[in-house]
Amino acid sequence: MLLEEFHTHAPPRKEDYQAGVREQSPAMGGRETYICQTSRGKKPVSRDAPARAGIMDVLVPFLQLLVLLLTLPLHLLALLGYWQPMCKTYFPYLMAKLTKSSNKKMEGKKRELFSQISDLKGTSGKVALLELGCGTGANFQFYPSDCKVTCVDPNPNFEKFLTKSMAENRHLQYERFIVAYGEDMKQLADGSMDVVVCTLVLCSVQSPKKVLQEIQRVLKPVSKVARVWAWGR
Repeated sequence: MLLEEFHTHAPPRKEDYQAGVREQSPAMGGRETYICQTSRGKKPVSRDAPARAGIMDVLVPFLQLLVLLLTLPLHLLALLGYWQPMCKTYFPYLMAKLTKSSNKKMEGKKRELFSQISDLKGTSGKVALLELGCGTGANFQFYPSDCKVTCVDPNPNFEKFLTKSMAENRHLQYERFIVAYGEDMKQLADGSMDVVVCTLVLCSVQSPKKVLQEIQRVLKPVSKVARVWAWGR
């Protein structure tokens, strides 16, 4: 019973060891143990427990220092102002690699969801679709053929990937690519869009509330709530 209590509670503090009484314990296989009186009661502690605690006291600061040294180049790049440009340059390549595996997992859901877009055609017989946080154009293949697509993303380095995606999805009409944040899409007129799509975006923006306000502004007045497709965290 004493052994069970020892394993289900936090170990005593260092000062408890010094105040302990050394005894021979049959429950511990005849080994020498310390019976320590703590605020949690009387518990047997293995003789080498203080040594293990001392090792951890040294090991934890060492690991913290090691992590700091390993990340030091990143901190220096950020301090010198190079980190953000590097991220913007290489992040699209990473996203392009991840797109294929992501679409395989989400294909059924995306086809089911985006098939409803055709029901939201404007008077022109086309759907004015805005994709917010378009990335590499991973969703293009799932949009119906009557879409005129406008893309918004704060990273200008996505444009060449978008051009490639549009060339592979000629059933769509590509309008333009706007470099902007979702919180401020002033390049888009009020009530100019039939549909807004944003996937894996609202979990990463600075202000989801401002993004949703901008989405509401650019959507046409009719059925605004029904015309927004978004998922993510």
